[in-house]
Amino acid sequence: MVDLAILLLIFGLSFVALLFQGVAIVLALQMPRLDPVGPLGPGPLPSLSVVIAARNEELDLGPCLDDLLAQGYPDLEIVVVDGASTDRTREVAQARAPRVRLIEEPPVPEGWVGKNWACDLGAKATHGEFVLFLDADVRLERTAVRAAVEWALREKAELATLAPRFETGSFWERVILPFYAQMVLTYFRTPRVNRPDSRAAMANGQFTLVRREGYERVGGHAAVRFAVLEDVALARRYRTAGLPMRVAWAPDLLSTRMYRDRHEMFEGLLKNVHGVDFSAGRQLAFLAGLVGLFWLPLAVLPLGLIWGSTALAAWGAVLYFALFGKHLAMAHGLRTPTAYGLLFPVAVGFYVVLVATSLWRGLAGRPLEWKGRRYALER
Repeated sequence: MVDLAILLLIFGLSFVALLFQGVAIVLALQMPRLDPVGPLGPGPLPSLSVVIAARNEELDLGPCLDDLLAQGYPDLEIVVVDGASTDRTREVAQARAPRVRLIEEPPVPEGWVGKNWACDLGAKATHGEFVLFLDADVRLERTAVRAAVEWALREKAELATLAPRFETGSFWERVILPFYAQMVLTYFRTPRVNRPDSRAAMANGQFTLVRREGYERVGGHAAVRFAVLEDVALARRYRTAGLPMRVAWAPDLLSTRMYRDRHEMFEGLLKNVHGVDFSAGRQLAFLAGLVGLFWLPLAVLPLGLIWGSTALAAWGAVLYFALFGKHLAMAHGLRTPTAYGLLFPVAVGFYVVLVATSLWRGLAGRPLEWKGRRYALER
């Protein structure tokens, strides 16, 4: 006979884990969606400058620029800031001149992250009333830019950001990225960014549209020069300044292939969980949360069977049904093959290794590395 206190403790902790995991579903249902728009109306649209910070983006930059050039936006300026690429990135941009302007990035100053330096240079070299910071790996439907600008105007947003549909071409992308999306939703409480009374603040650096006046008011990328998650840091400055922000999911307007193999995905996500403001306590808490909230509830059913507790086994079966069902639903909603939701414990394991690696590298004082550049840690 299992002690009643132990049973109650297991029931209580696993119920908390169930509630926590359910938050992702609630937030996903609250997430606004932006869809394609119809033919261009008679009203004028503000001038728009698109800034792409590109470093070794030979494979992605061409299709992205071609999508931009096909937008048909009436007053569109496109600037590519090349970050000392060692591939054909510059040639790809130059082949689309004069509609695309190339800026050669000077050496990155001390205290700057490369992307922030490039975005700052691009913003200062352009003149549009709105500025769109766009990543080279984003693909755009033909009305994507206009839909975003009209949405920002309707909402009176100083910053408007869109989340794209994930294009997943490999096993690991299909397993990991739906779980990654849940982490983002839950940690940043993403849809609550749209509420003026909320403290939530985040942006997606893949597609961030800003009104120039507000962008300059918060200090632009210069104000977040050493932030690896520059989009989130910038959004927090908007929140502090009381400037309205909007976020939406746009699966029929944007898509992206974020990573092309497991190594690239590991290093890219490691950059996000690690940052330069390393904290061992924060990483340990993250590690404990992954194990306690995602793995341990799956042990309730086998424990109930081993201990011969019908109540515990029944509750464990409920947990399996709810948790695996939730991850299947998230995978389906994100338009990845639904069956990969059954492998969410593998995704958790990937993140456990990711955070443990971050903890080890941070304690060893190893600098953050991304795209061939190294950034010292701030403790």
